[in-house]
Amino acid sequence: MTYRIGIDVGGTFTDVVGVDSEGKVFFAKVASTPADPSRGVMEGLERLAVVLSCKLGQLLHQTERIVHGTTVATNTLLEHKGARVGLLTTDGHCDVIEMREGLKPDRYNLRLPPPVQIVPRRRRIGVRERLRADGRVAIPLDTSSLQRAVARLKRERVDAVAICYLHSYRNPRHEELTRRALARTLPGVYISLSSEVLPQIKEYERFSTTVVNANVGPLLSHYLNQLSTRLRDSGYSGNLLIMQSHGGLASVEEAARLAAGAVLSGPAGGVAGSQYCGKLVGASRIIAFDMGGTSTDISLITEGEPKRVARTRMIAEHPVALPSHDLVSLGAGGGSIAWVDAGGILRVGPQSAGADPGPASYGQGGRAATVTDANLVLGYLNAKNFLGGQRSLDAAAATHAVEGIAKRLHISPLEAAEGICNVANTQMAEGVRLVSVRRGVDPRRFALLAFGGAAGLHITEVARQLGITRVILPRLAAVLSAWGMMTTDLRCEIVRTHIAEAHRANAASLRRLFAQMEAEGRRRLKPSFRGQVRIHRALDMRYGEQIFEVGVSLEGMDIETSDLIPQVVERFHRRHEELFTYRLPDQEVVIVNARTSVVGELAELPKEPVLRISRRTRSLIPPRAPRRAYLHRWRPVPVFDLESLPPASIVKGPAIIETSTTTVLLRPADHAMVTPLGWLEITVPTFPMSGTQ
Repeated sequence: MTYRIGIDVGGTFTDVVGVDSEGKVFFAKVASTPADPSRGVMEGLERLAVVLSCKLGQLLHQTERIVHGTTVATNTLLEHKGARVGLLTTDGHCDVIEMREGLKPDRYNLRLPPPVQIVPRRRRIGVRERLRADGRVAIPLDTSSLQRAVARLKRERVDAVAICYLHSYRNPRHEELTRRALARTLPGVYISLSSEVLPQIKEYERFSTTVVNANVGPLLSHYLNQLSTRLRDSGYSGNLLIMQSHGGLASVEEAARLAAGAVLSGPAGGVAGSQYCGKLVGASRIIAFDMGGTSTDISLITEGEPKRVARTRMIAEHPVALPSHDLVSLGAGGGSIAWVDAGGILRVGPQSAGADPGPASYGQGGRAATVTDANLVLGYLNAKNFLGGQRSLDAAAATHAVEGIAKRLHISPLEAAEGICNVANTQMAEGVRLVSVRRGVDPRRFALLAFGGAAGLHITEVARQLGITRVILPRLAAVLSAWGMMTTDLRCEIVRTHIAEAHRANAASLRRLFAQMEAEGRRRLKPSFRGQVRIHRALDMRYGEQIFEVGVSLEGMDIETSDLIPQVVERFHRRHEELFTYRLPDQEVVIVNARTSVVGELAELPKEPVLRISRRTRSLIPPRAPRRAYLHRWRPVPVFDLESLPPASIVKGPAIIETSTTTVLLRPADHAMVTPLGWLEITVPTFPMSGTQ
């Protein structure tokens, strides 16, 4: 028997999923260990070995591949705990990352504080050199100037250096020479070159992304090396692959080199899993809704494909211009802390109790009221059987924490608990609107795919606020991100700036550039992959007077065709019209960047077995003992075990459906049917989109 394993390290829990060679799925869920995430990973693997009735060494010896999504890079940015970074740049351009683009995020807020800089002014050092916009050398790299700059960085005791020279995306020679000088003087320092991290036009995005890469790179590298060592010492000899923000996988070496590409590593696994779930249930339009212990991540899947973006994303106030899934992340999870602001308004998040100390009900010293505590006070959770009995919840501690909120609001603890859940639900519904309504998409035409350990208690209320009637909850909802990571492939994203007005563009030059990018991608995949490769090409284009680009896929186009440029221009016009409802055929079209994705196809996907339908189909299985729950009033609510419900069973709300790792709350008028996969398909009564009940 052989296994493939997916691992998702979240802020609160670490999920480990194993799939054997027959397609059977096994999983374990343990508390994360923020001080050393690799320890939580190994604990999860040990727990999975217990589930499989074997020793850890035996499990790892039989494991072909481990796929891992991690929040190490994300949390490093969010918590300002990254490396001590120095920046070397062209003399006179030290303040690019501070001047930004000259605009504030909230331009009318006169008291908006400036963002905290990763690299303070004293560690931003100019070097005498200059390249022209076409890559030609205007001023050669001054050796004495470089030596003085490196000496200053040594005195500053930096852990990492970002090298960002003007126009180096056209000619990396000066950055490469600088790296050699740094390697001689500061051995062991993490070095991040803008010509490797993001070789494309626009200084600020390139500088910022390179600085972020230098900031998170040392910690991510240390963590991955530490985890690799622990796995090897425990008997694992296969590949460890790391989930990337764009939804593909990378080797440990590649992930450490391009650390900024893993800032959305964990959520990207959920998107991959959601896409595969859609194929299994025949749903091409899905809103993926991942509510964990620390955050909620939401994305849109249209016609079976998630949206990937090459535009700049803000991560903890820092622009990162690497390709990624189009995700909205909210500080609303089971561990999100409720608080009352100076105006007496109830708030939830973005602060989280995390894994340590966790919600007050965990009994680990946490005193702040969280969403989990509110759900326990309302009777939705079984205090004696949390996480399948791995942990008991302290109802008295949860009540005491919620009472603190109630006193500040001058209401009862029940009203406070209900208010906490309502605020969280409203925030999450707004997150769904951000990926749908605000982008011209009607969410009512989509199914809401709910996963993550906390989603089941909130998803029907979120759907009700949005007017969504179909909710899908997979059997592996609590660990779907870890499972989904095994459904994706190795992927290498390459971008090169290639500015040309369409009527002057040289098709042969464009073909040569694509060929060079494909060769580079294959070379980067080669150390960890020998299988079939797919190539995807795209261009960033704009009308001549525009200051932003539109991504244009060349999928299905023969780039060897004689009329390549006219076809590309027509695709741009069509794509612009799809996005903005108009085209400007008389305007000059400009090609800005060329993009190539080199995808290494991995082995067979994990399968969810179809369950046999018993003779009791469409019958209501007798529930367990009812639980007293507060749904506008106290009432006894029947409780069902999902594992004991055969396919086609129907459960009508109000009801609670439990698994070992998640709890689903059906409110009055909701009803759920068990699908042939053992999943829940929930129908929610239709209300206006603006409704809150």
